[in-house]
Amino acid sequence: MTWAIILSLLVLGLLLVLVEVIFVPGTTLVGILGVLFTGMGIYVCFQNFETETAFIVVALTVLGNVLVVLYGFRSGVWNRFSLKETSVGRAFDERLAGLEVGQKGRTISDVKPFGKAEFDDKIYEVKSNSGFISAGTEVVIHKLESNKIIIKQ
Repeated sequence: MTWAIILSLLVLGLLLVLVEVIFVPGTTLVGILGVLFTGMGIYVCFQNFETETAFIVVALTVLGNVLVVLYGFRSGVWNRFSLKETSVGRAFDERLAGLEVGQKGRTISDVKPFGKAEFDDKIYEVKSNSGFISAGTEVVIHKLESNKIIIKQ
């Protein structure tokens, strides 16, 4: 009965370490539980058997855990979780193409201080430099900065 308890604790600990290394790397909770169950198994072994037998169990347990960790690193499971490419795209790079300071347009919604305006048959999100501007008002582009269109009446 004692061997069954010890083996079940050690196997459960080994399985939890295996799950940590292969299936949920980086969470550490499953790995800590695996180490705790392994430690309890070793503790029970030292309580119930001779020191020589307990140290043999410790050596086999450490060997098993090292093999599981090595298998996890060599299996390539970490490659599935690592970033392989870099995003080089930029948002709204061409958003202001064709617009110039001083260009005239018309608001199509209330601008308070953000709203929509139409310039050359295209609709843009704009910001008012002077507060509220009602829909349908003629506006002029005052500034183009950081992909923002600043307008005034």
